[in-house]
Amino acid sequence: MFLALIEERSEQNLANHSMHNHEVAHGHTHHHHTANQKALLISFLIIFGFMIVEAVGGYLSGSLTLMSDAGHMLSDAVSLGLSFTAMVIGSKISVNNRKTFGYKRFEILAALFNGILLLLISIWIIIEAITRIAQPVTIASGEMMMIAFIGLLVNIIVAKILMQGEKDDNLNVRSAFLHVLGDLLGSVGAVTASALIMFFGWGLADPIASMIVSVIILKSGWSVTRDSINVLMEAKPDNLDLDEIRSRITALEGVNGIHDLHIWTITSGFFSLSCHLTVEEGINHDDMLRQVEQVLDGYHLEHSTIQIESVNFQSCHSDCAHQRHG
Repeated sequence: MFLALIEERSEQNLANHSMHNHEVAHGHTHHHHTANQKALLISFLIIFGFMIVEAVGGYLSGSLTLMSDAGHMLSDAVSLGLSFTAMVIGSKISVNNRKTFGYKRFEILAALFNGILLLLISIWIIIEAITRIAQPVTIASGEMMMIAFIGLLVNIIVAKILMQGEKDDNLNVRSAFLHVLGDLLGSVGAVTASALIMFFGWGLADPIASMIVSVIILKSGWSVTRDSINVLMEAKPDNLDLDEIRSRITALEGVNGIHDLHIWTITSGFFSLSCHLTVEEGINHDDMLRQVEQVLDGYHLEHSTIQIESVNFQSCHSDCAHQRHG
């Protein structure tokens, strides 16, 4: 009786501890999500405002670098606006019978759009720069330098704001950050090109600077597009080792094998796992489930589904027909 009371009290303490950890984790997640939304909104307002200034300045000065940078800022504004909208929708709209994970993947769709937009803009700038090399135009270098320098300061401020968000853990915020980083490099290129034109009369500096920045933007766009597609294709998250998880689970006493193991990402930082676990006869399934969940605790999974089967279970469905048990 005494041992039973101790066991019951221990299980209750464990449950209370788990609930406390879940509440703390949920509080941290909510804080990060709110910080990301605020950073995106402020960045959008700043970028959109200066985009208009730079577009007008690029047109009046005849600078391709400024106009391409303004075009990239337009994509920044679209990117930031979409990212902000995606995060609001993903957090506010709850799950329903049709969308059982809610609208969390909207963030990934926005990141994919942003990545493709970066690719298209960079290709357009390269084509336009080649045309400018063949047919040079006169550029007002003084106006170009002034606007480019202000743009540089604006992009530094916005990049700093976005760095305060969770850009390393949130693909959507990272895609917006890369937009702004590319734009910051564009401003550096514009300042450099305007100085070369102003002091050395080197008009080719404008299209060449545009092409250099475009290559950098192209790389960033490809990175975001690739990562977004991986999430949509339900690829394994890069930071999780499938073989390690499999070996740690199969090392548990009483486990005969594991199959139908899947790990994928719902949205940035939201990892899911499902598997079928075969266990020896006489194993308590509840105890086994508790042990497996303890193993998985260190992998920061938001959702897991574990189907436990005895070694004699012959009615396994899903994609088990294509995988060997054990």
